[in-house]
Amino acid sequence: MWQRRQIFNRLRRTQAHLSLRLGMGLGAALMCFASLAPAAGFEAASKLADKGFLVGAEARLLDSDETIGSLSPSMQLTPASLSKVYLAAASLDRWGPQKRFETRLVSSALVNSQGTLQGDLILDGSGDPGLTSEDYWTLVQGLKEYGIKRIDGRLLISQWRFGPVKCLTQDRCAALTSTRHAYDAQLSSAAVDFATWCARVMPSADVGQEARVMGCFGDQPLTQVRNKVKTVAAGQRTTIAAQRTTSNGVDTLVLSGQVARDTFPRTVYRGSADPAAQSAATLEDLLDREGIKVSGGSATTQLQPPSSAHIYAFVEGKPLQELLLRMMNYSNNFMADTLALDLAATTPATLASASAALERFVADSVPDHGPVTLNSGSGLTPENKTSAHGLVSLLDAMYHRPALFPVLVAGMQVPTNGPMRFIRRGSETFQSHVMIKTGTLNQPVPVRAISGYFRTKTGRWGAFAVMVNSRSASNYLQWPTVLDAVSRDMTALIEAH
Repeated sequence: MWQRRQIFNRLRRTQAHLSLRLGMGLGAALMCFASLAPAAGFEAASKLADKGFLVGAEARLLDSDETIGSLSPSMQLTPASLSKVYLAAASLDRWGPQKRFETRLVSSALVNSQGTLQGDLILDGSGDPGLTSEDYWTLVQGLKEYGIKRIDGRLLISQWRFGPVKCLTQDRCAALTSTRHAYDAQLSSAAVDFATWCARVMPSADVGQEARVMGCFGDQPLTQVRNKVKTVAAGQRTTIAAQRTTSNGVDTLVLSGQVARDTFPRTVYRGSADPAAQSAATLEDLLDREGIKVSGGSATTQLQPPSSAHIYAFVEGKPLQELLLRMMNYSNNFMADTLALDLAATTPATLASASAALERFVADSVPDHGPVTLNSGSGLTPENKTSAHGLVSLLDAMYHRPALFPVLVAGMQVPTNGPMRFIRRGSETFQSHVMIKTGTLNQPVPVRAISGYFRTKTGRWGAFAVMVNSRSASNYLQWPTVLDAVSRDMTALIEAH
């Protein structure tokens, strides 16, 4: 079977070579014929193209390399969060499923007989995209086990691997001063809790009083809070609005709205403007709670700790296969772009060097992919471009890597039981026979994209991709419209094979 696939790939490369050598000769004629072919297998999706949307689609059986559906498969389109499929594949290719990122507390100073570290303590940020406050608690326990009771110096947060990372997208640039979201969190190799502040809002004892606001990991929030939430009578509606604003380097959570007297606590997440500073606040709080005093305060740095520094505590993060499951299932942009930066060949890493690493993976590991532009691993950058044919080729290549394929497909959602409720549409066959990743953008133009694997009625494996891009910001595109079309097309293809 592998030999057959190699033959098919050689034929495709030969066709491309002919088109280059012969201009508008035989090769170009073949290309033109393919682009003018009817939308075999994607009749419902083609109706979206008839309405003025740009649509590319392809479906392929992976045991025979047979294309069973096609609609402008080579058209370069914006994939949005389908970019995360490339990131997941590249990460697995580089490190394997059991890769763990190790975060350390180090110092060149010594500990005296009274348990005082006589110098600065440095958090060496490893670029772990899944690092949490619980991991920082483990680090602090490591200090206690070492007998450290006081730090006679500063707490330094080192983001020498990357950070602060210059923003590329409108969302992240605007979020440097204000945000109402968590998806646009900033990037740093020394981030914690997905670079988001977390607070819990709950009713006070009496109606008319301000709501109570606590931290998610302690009694007090770790950043400033301006609380305008009022407690209202039981049975009334609870509505909470949250915005993180930044002035003079200080983050503030601005909370407004109302919370019913009989409701449960509500959790609010908003991206921080400086993930390394958030790490400092988080670690300082945990040290203080454990009675370890820091005399010199905290600061962030881009300097690498000395190689001779002693390791006083360390924690291993979750294995890559668990990180990818969360990143893919919840389409976490911070995790995706952090992993992309981890792949970069430069230090400090940049989004440009991360992009180069992703595109190099495609060139080296995905036969017959075609052109691709991956300016980010998350897909937040609308300049990302690929084709339905390229996506299917990527999925095909990973399917034929038995040590990696199960981890990749595990990160995708089966609509009938996936965590994203909006995908639970279409026929029973579609909902139970596909494993998918979706992609959504609304700026500068609406993008709705879906790709993944499918199982036919006879148990054969296949891969498919459908990308729909609007031509203008005003031509809005509803997800139900796209999902209903994809469901109809894929149901027919699945049941026919």
